Amino acid sequence: MSVPAVHAEGGERPSFSAIFARDLGYVWTSLRRLGVPSRDLEDLSHDVFFRVYQRLSDYDAERPFRPWLFGFCFRVASDCRRRFSNQREVLGAELEPIDPLPDALDRLVQAEATSLAQLVLQSLELERRAVFVMHEIDGCPIPEVASTLGIPLNTAYSRLRLAREQFAEGLRRERARRGER
Repeated sequence: MSVPAVHAEGGERPSFSAIFARDLGYVWTSLRRLGVPSRDLEDLSHDVFFRVYQRLSDYDAERPFRPWLFGFCFRVASDCRRRFSNQREVLGAELEPIDPLPDALDRLVQAEATSLAQLVLQSLELERRAVFVMHEIDGCPIPEVASTLGIPLNTAYSRLRLAREQFAEGLRRERARRGER
């Protein structure tokens, strides 16, 4: 599921209100993928946009926008994780209400797959998870990922390789625990 890179139109810097309207869903989803608990998504999304507002004049309109925005998501999620690293909370399975429409079974299967993927993503180290999400889910090229996260290119490739291995092993382990093939 690849999202095309978003550039500013004509090389111009987009307005903050246009960014907020267009990318709120992307920020919310990115934070969730980076392991932010559901209860904190709204507050941390606002934190991301506050930082974007403060740094919008630094944005290079010739570069893709979404990787730049993901960098803010990564830093906010990382800061949140660091602040709450010594707190532990055990949550029950989050159940979403089943849609009564004819395609409810398809939605349930998709929700379970998403839940499984989210669970396995949570097991990845944050730095590896960020590279994995940006490249595998958002479709950013690895050089752009490395640049956005401020890491060497070879480190980005290494983190991606390790994240892929961990993700595959996590899926295998969780499916075995659930009695699936």
